[in-house]
Amino acid sequence: MIVFVFGNPDIAEDSLPFRLLPKLKELFPGIDFQVKDTNEDWDIPEEMIAIDAVAGLDRVAVFDNLSGFENTPRLTLHDFDLGLYLKYLQKLGRLKKIKIIGIPPTISEAAALRGVSALLTSQFSGSAPHSSYTGHRPG
Repeated sequence: MIVFVFGNPDIAEDSLPFRLLPKLKELFPGIDFQVKDTNEDWDIPEEMIAIDAVAGLDRVAVFDNLSGFENTPRLTLHDFDLGLYLKYLQKLGRLKKIKIIGIPPTISEAAALRGVSALLTSQFSGSAPHSSYTGHRPG
């Protein structure tokens, strides 16, 4: 399974997905986490799974459609955010199914890691975390 990771490592409010990435790769070795940029062209899978910081949340949540995302003001191409890009792909018919794991930018890394790990484990079969030294699932 591939999970796309979005954000901006240079902006504190948008960097949490990147800060979680090393631990997520360790906990979920069967998932191919790929950092993507909305300003680049990349292959879109039939069912896209993404992790991104989402303003306005109070806990980690999963979304299976784009209808609840507001359009942000766009003055330059730098304002062309993930939500707008995904809506564009959907309108073109290139995006069929989407699941976005939204991380509130204001929660701690530990809380974000717990929330994302729980969603990856419960929402996506075969994604349960494994200990890096025993190969057993944590109890």
